[in-house]
Amino acid sequence: MGIISSGILQTNLNGYILKNPIITASGTYGYNNEYSDFVNVSTLGAIVTKAITLEPREGNKGIRIAETKAGMINSIGLENVGIERFLEEKLKVLKDENIEFIMNIAGSTIREYVELAKICDENKIKAIEVNISCPNVKAGCLEFGTEENSLYELVNSVRNNYRGILIVKLTPNVTSIEKIAMAAQKAGADAISAINTLKGTQIKINCQNGEINKTIISGGYSGKGIKPIAVGAVMRIAQVVNIPIIGIGGIETLEDVLEFFAAGAEAVEIGTANFTHPNISETIIKELEEYVKINGFKDIEELKKELRS
Repeated sequence: MGIISSGILQTNLNGYILKNPIITASGTYGYNNEYSDFVNVSTLGAIVTKAITLEPREGNKGIRIAETKAGMINSIGLENVGIERFLEEKLKVLKDENIEFIMNIAGSTIREYVELAKICDENKIKAIEVNISCPNVKAGCLEFGTEENSLYELVNSVRNNYRGILIVKLTPNVTSIEKIAMAAQKAGADAISAINTLKGTQIKINCQNGEINKTIISGGYSGKGIKPIAVGAVMRIAQVVNIPIIGIGGIETLEDVLEFFAAGAEAVEIGTANFTHPNISETIIKELEEYVKINGFKDIEELKKELRS
């Protein structure tokens, strides 16, 4: 688990400087150093924390995760320790181990988001990702993310109470993701992350002696099956906004990362693949640095420019 010290992968997200563009997605990497047995977490561009709410949440009951042939469906329901315990227990580890992090925040009302934003500002949290697009909770998140006026009001309210880097995570479950992205930019977002999970359902059927038994799980579908949708969304968003985009969806290889760069992403978040290949992020960072050097690019920015030409 070698330290990556070269500066050729340095990435600028509207003033938020990362050592490299590889980030781990919310809900797939815990709160801080849970993956330290597999990688040196401090070498990553950043981790995005589990979604944090004002109060602790137990999450959804019943089946929470179902594997599919091309990914997984999750119905976790934003289970988390709440902002108070995060600040008391989790934040110290992040600081002590020099782990760059983005706090993902979620709520059911604008007031809840604003309170979280104020707390993050008071505690000098450098960057937050506003989760307005979670499809597996009964209230909040998705409702804000599917209509541009509601999204604008929410993001603008957060912006007025938070001075750090504000990233807005968009849902693909909309008619026009371009309109949603433009509303986020107009409201004061510093960057956009896209996409969150799609709505999905799996039905497992078991038949014994003519009696049918069904197991149904609905929630957020993620994994390699959504990559073409995610790449297309990033490309469309890049045509209508001038703030950085963080691409998310089905990333498993260096080639996937390059595809998102070509579509217009400045950085990427790796999610579902962390569960099956817990060292994948560090592996891709090393492969990306080698790719830049071997192909004679000065740095990652020159590579991105060539990919988009």
